Amino acid sequence: MTHDGAGATGWIDRFFHVTRRGSTLPREVVAGLTTFGAMAYIMVVNPAILSMAGLDRHDMIMTTIAASVVGSLLMALLANLPIALAPAMSSNLVFAQVVVVQMGIAPPVAFTMVLIGGLCFVALSLTHWRQKIVMGFPVSVRTGIHCAIGAFIAHIGMVSGGLAVRGGDGLAFGALRDPAVLLGVAGLFLAAALRLLRVPAGMLLTIVAVTVAGCFIHRADGHAVTSLPSAWLEWPRYPAHMLLPFDFHGFFTHFGLVLPVALYFFLGDFFDATGTMMAVTRKAGLSVEDGQPVLGRAAFVADGTASVVGAALGTSTVSAYLESLVGAEAGGRTGLVGVTVAILFALSSVLWPIITAVPAVATAPVLILVGLGMLADLGRAEHDGAAGILAPLLMVLVTVMTGNFMVSLALGLLLHTVLALAARRWSEITPVLLLLDAVFVFYLVLASGIGDKS
Repeated sequence: MTHDGAGATGWIDRFFHVTRRGSTLPREVVAGLTTFGAMAYIMVVNPAILSMAGLDRHDMIMTTIAASVVGSLLMALLANLPIALAPAMSSNLVFAQVVVVQMGIAPPVAFTMVLIGGLCFVALSLTHWRQKIVMGFPVSVRTGIHCAIGAFIAHIGMVSGGLAVRGGDGLAFGALRDPAVLLGVAGLFLAAALRLLRVPAGMLLTIVAVTVAGCFIHRADGHAVTSLPSAWLEWPRYPAHMLLPFDFHGFFTHFGLVLPVALYFFLGDFFDATGTMMAVTRKAGLSVEDGQPVLGRAAFVADGTASVVGAALGTSTVSAYLESLVGAEAGGRTGLVGVTVAILFALSSVLWPIITAVPAVATAPVLILVGLGMLADLGRAEHDGAAGILAPLLMVLVTVMTGNFMVSLALGLLLHTVLALAARRWSEITPVLLLLDAVFVFYLVLASGIGDKS
C-alpha cells in the first residue's frame, strides 16, 4: 500500500484510517467543506423554529452551533464515519409547535423529553434489540410519520414566509402585490432549481440571496424585508442559563401526556438516524472493516449521545444529517469529514449578528422544500397497495387540516392495526405495535380533556 505524502503517514491518517479506506487528507477536508455547505442552513432555520416556542433566537443560534459541533465530533471520534450531526429538522418543529405551542408544555419539560428520548436511544444502541425494533415497527406508519412531519414543515414555511395568510375560510395565498410575497416565491423557485442542479450549498445560497435581496425590497408597509445589524461580526456569547435546562418534576407530573411525545423523539431519531447512516455508508462504499460492520454499535451510541448532550446544551434532538451524502459523493470516507464540519460550525459562531438578521421569508423556501422532499415518500407507500398508503394519507390529512401531529400519529398507528387485523396479517401484529397502540390510546384519552392544548 502506498502512502499519499507525508501527512498520510501521520497520526491523523492512522487514527481515521484515511489511507486504508482509499482516501487522502485533502479529499477528506474538501468533503467536510462540502457537507458543511449543504447543512449550514440549520444555523438559521433551527433558531427560527425554536423561537416559536418563546426561546431567544440568539440563544438558539449558540445552542444549535454547539450541539452541531459536539454531535459531529462524537460521530467522527467514536465511529469514524463521514457523517455530520445537527438538530433534526423534524424534531425541532415537534418540539416548538406541538409540545410547547399546542400542548402548552414548558420548554424545560420539553428538553427533558428530548433527554429521555436520547437516553433510550443510547440504551437501545448498547443492546442487540436495534434490528428487532426496526423490524417490529410498521413501515407504513414510519412513512406516515415522515410525510406528516413534511407536510407540517411545509405548512410552517408557507405561513412564516407570508405565502399563506389567515383568511375567512382558513388560509389564503398571500397578496401578490406585496413585494415580500413575490420575494418568497422567487426564493422557493431558486431553492428548487439549485436542488435540481444538485448544488451542495443550495439551501444556504437561497437564504443568503433572499436576505440580501430583502435589503432592497420593501414590504407593503414600507419597511425593508431585511434589517441589517449594527455589527456583522461579534464574539460569541453562550447562554449559560440554557445548560441543563431540565424539569423532571414537570415531566413526571404530566407523564401520561408527555410519554407519547418522548417516544416520538426516541423513535423519530432512531429511524431517521438508521436510514441516514445506512444511506451515507452505502454511498461511501463502507460496509466491513477488520471483520466488523462499519455501521455498528459505536455509530448508534454516538447519535444517541449527541441527543443527550444536545438536550443538556439547550436544543432539540440532534441526529445524523442526510446532507452528509454530498460529502460522501465528494470522496469523504472517514470521521475527518465530521471534524472539518465541527470546526467550520465553531468558526461560524462569530457570525451570529448576521444570522439573527435573516428574515422569515428567507428561511421559508428551505422549510417548504424540506417538507416537500419528505412528502415524496408517499410515492413509495403506493407500491404496498391500499394497506400501505391509507395510514400515511390519513396522517398527512389530519396534520394538514388540524395541525395536530400527535393525533395524526395515534390515528395512523390504530388504522394500521385495524387493517392488519382485517387482512389477517398476524405477523404485523407485533408486541411493539400493540404497546404503541396502548400508549397512544392513553394519550388520546388524556388529550381529549385538555381542550385546545391537545
